[in-house]
Amino acid sequence: MTTHTVENQAAPRTEVDEFAANTALVEAVRTYAPAADLAELSRIGMLVGSASFQHDAALVHESTPRHSSHDRWGHRVDHVEFHPGYHRIIGEALAAGAHSAAWQATGPGANAERAARFMLFSQVEPGHGCPVSMTHSAVATLQGTPHADFWVPRLLSREYDPRLVDAAEKDAVTFGMAMTEKQGGSDVRANTTRAVPYEGAPQGFGGVTEGHFLLTGHKWFCSAPQSDAFLVLAQLEEGVSCFLVPRILPGGERNPLCIQRLKDKLGNKSNASSEIELDAAHGWLVGEPGRGVRTIIEMVSRTRLDCILGSAAGMRQAVAEAAWHVSHRSAFGARLIDQPLMRAVIADLQLEAEAATWTALHIASAHDAVGAGAHAGQDTASGTRAPAGTGATAESGDAAEFRRIATAVAKYWVCKRGPEHAYEALECLGGNGYTESFPLAMRYREQPVMAVWEGSGNVIVLDVIRALSRSPQSAKAFLAYLESGLGRYADFDAAYERLAADLTRAATVIEGGDAGAMAQLQQGGRVLVERMALLLQAAVLQESAPEAVAESFVLARLGADRGREYGALPPGVAIDLLVERSTGTSLR
Repeated sequence: MTTHTVENQAAPRTEVDEFAANTALVEAVRTYAPAADLAELSRIGMLVGSASFQHDAALVHESTPRHSSHDRWGHRVDHVEFHPGYHRIIGEALAAGAHSAAWQATGPGANAERAARFMLFSQVEPGHGCPVSMTHSAVATLQGTPHADFWVPRLLSREYDPRLVDAAEKDAVTFGMAMTEKQGGSDVRANTTRAVPYEGAPQGFGGVTEGHFLLTGHKWFCSAPQSDAFLVLAQLEEGVSCFLVPRILPGGERNPLCIQRLKDKLGNKSNASSEIELDAAHGWLVGEPGRGVRTIIEMVSRTRLDCILGSAAGMRQAVAEAAWHVSHRSAFGARLIDQPLMRAVIADLQLEAEAATWTALHIASAHDAVGAGAHAGQDTASGTRAPAGTGATAESGDAAEFRRIATAVAKYWVCKRGPEHAYEALECLGGNGYTESFPLAMRYREQPVMAVWEGSGNVIVLDVIRALSRSPQSAKAFLAYLESGLGRYADFDAAYERLAADLTRAATVIEGGDAGAMAQLQQGGRVLVERMALLLQAAVLQESAPEAVAESFVLARLGADRGREYGALPPGVAIDLLVERSTGTSLR
């Protein structure tokens, strides 16, 4: 007697070209990277959409990294073991230039194309994106320094070499960073890790002998501890400074950088995060003494951009899986995708993903203005050339101001929208979505890390207020871009006028310097940044996305009849079009 006939279930969503199926990403690439290699993007899309890649992506979240502090004979080894699937995934990402494409093909569109590659890999397996992002971002800090000749070619290599050996024996390396400590967290100026001059015979990679120090201290979070080298913050007499700390010293001796434990995290399971102990570990100064935050800030800016990219990629995975399920599932006499309530939910999820994707590539393209090797940690806001030896290049003042504040604003908002978006998509799958057999349980756990990493919400809001304080031109540059969206939709125009008034009041408060008024500005900081983010997304969509998408966003996010939950849409939203775009059918 047959008791178990499987019917009314969606087939596995595999063997899909994830690039071609992502309507918004395809259009955004054509807009911001018109010279992009579409064939390569399609190849990546087919790779990450394959059953074998998705199988590996699932396994690496089940077979998580394991740390061995010592070998069987008692030697300190600090080995981090990964599932073979992890090595395959990160190897494919590096081979595709998810870390290097923006540096190797400089000019308009380079960063946007690299962003698309990074997003495609992160859509299916997000954990490996952490070391890929840091390897990409470290180039910005090292370019133009004495360390560049040795390290940058290895950072840009598209090979993958996970061996823990002298970097001189390798053609390819990956980088991590270690900034935060348990007593300070984001307040890195409270760090207690100390650096003292090394008194022995000078040594260094690539013949660098100057700036050799010994670092001692504890780092509460060190991402990707299996990396070949790290950018580390430590105290000198002049203040917090930045150092390049390799795992293996020239000649093959282990640097006394000890992994104390791997963090047991809520999500991001495939990626190793750790606490490390620096016991007179060798490090080489990067940048000027006492200017460590300024030195590392461009790396932080680019990893913040990658948080936006990762959140947008996660939104795409969520809505793609939800739309696939409801397209193949029936209830109450009709397919779920044909029922009005479900169509509204899918349309709204797609609208959020569209806004995140278009905004992410817009901001990525803004990084093209920096140029290869530019170091935004040096002050080029005036448009003048940065000091020799910093790696910085000239950048127009308005472009620099817009890029910096827009990155922070989008990081705050897009990353905060990720977890709720993942939850709503998960609910579309019902009970299936709440099981580990489907990828949205993983995605629900994954999305919060993007909001926490590289500055949680309050830190980002404070950064925005600090930017407004240090450079009033940043508000003008931001508003100048938003002005491009005026005159089309009354809701946008009204929101713009309100924001302009808010920023004017903020400038007055900052200029006045009254402590009480500044406290009130901070208390309302999240509201201010949220308004900035929504108007930024609306302006980007009006400038570049299909008109119906832009109009729908203004109605759903700025209009008086907007709802609180996904699917609570006001009249006028292009639901049918958005549903089509969620499945990719509007491309055919």
